[in-house]
Amino acid sequence: MTGSERERIRTAARIVVKVGSSSLTTPQGMIDVDRVDALADVLAKRRAAGTQIVLVSSGAIAAGLGPLGLPARPRDLATQQAAASVGQGVLIARYTSSFARYGLRVGQVLLTADDMMRRSHHRNAQRTLNRLLDLDIMPVVNENDTVATDEIRFGDNDRLAALVTHLVHADALLLLSDVDALYDGDPRRPGARRLADVRGPQDLVGVEVGGSGRVGTGGMVTKVQAAKIATGAGVPVLLTGAAHAAQALLGADVGTYFHPDGRHPGIRLLWLAHAATGRGRLHLDRGAVEAVVGRRKSLLPAGVTAVEGEFAAGDPVDLCGPLGRVVARGLVNFDAVEIPELLGRSTRELATSLGPEYERELIHRDDIVILETTH
Repeated sequence: MTGSERERIRTAARIVVKVGSSSLTTPQGMIDVDRVDALADVLAKRRAAGTQIVLVSSGAIAAGLGPLGLPARPRDLATQQAAASVGQGVLIARYTSSFARYGLRVGQVLLTADDMMRRSHHRNAQRTLNRLLDLDIMPVVNENDTVATDEIRFGDNDRLAALVTHLVHADALLLLSDVDALYDGDPRRPGARRLADVRGPQDLVGVEVGGSGRVGTGGMVTKVQAAKIATGAGVPVLLTGAAHAAQALLGADVGTYFHPDGRHPGIRLLWLAHAATGRGRLHLDRGAVEAVVGRRKSLLPAGVTAVEGEFAAGDPVDLCGPLGRVVARGLVNFDAVEIPELLGRSTRELATSLGPEYERELIHRDDIVILETTH
């Protein structure tokens, strides 16, 4: 790989840095002050060079273990939320103190999936982050674990980091892990080879990606998924260990560099494809599948044969072909209870019988992301 390619990391004017729980904690799973200070040392130096930084940090649940007297990460959701509630304050206080040594201020931003999918929430999150950066404050972003349900799940903050990268129009994404790179096998085994570059899916054929963090919920598989999200929208990603953060930011040959492919889909569609979960399902006939997937048209009631689940207008729903496979996902314009009466009918007919507000699509094409092109 030529040095000029990693130069994009060194010269990035705005960069998102994601650090996982396992890179911030002691062997007992508590927040490690020295590790947090070491990260702050590196990021403060980059900030002094003129780069804007958004820090996406896991660790809220881990930070709550000590104050709650818990010996390990809890398995039940209620205790996870309690630990996050206590730990989030501990975590942000630690970052505030660490960065204050350099005269830098931080601001906490807690996000959920709804904050990125719903138009008004999405715009507000974007405005808040950009305003913090304009005010020379470093945003510290985390998933809002205290109110999350299915959001507290495997690898959520890796995806969150990739999506925040696009939300703030960052120039690069740095994923810091407790593993120094992506390897073609378990790095603990002899003969495992570091992958210095990933230019596309072909470079990952035969690569074993698995395992999870000691304290956190992520693993290498979620970091690869996050890299796919970011590079798929034109942003380079560098994955390396937290101990190599300074070298990585200088463009050194450390870790694994994921090359961007140049496309720039909207942030809401990225979230819809990679972080949202369908609240229900709409079953489409073949004509509707062809219109939505093949011709990128809006979904009309006439092409829907059945509806499943309970959802409200604005929720994400999965779109299924005649064989039951999910082919797309979209933000629906009607509540689940309204839709059965609309099925198989034209919008003109619905407007005549139910009123002009029903002369519209079930899901607009701008709110649909294609998940499978073969149907």
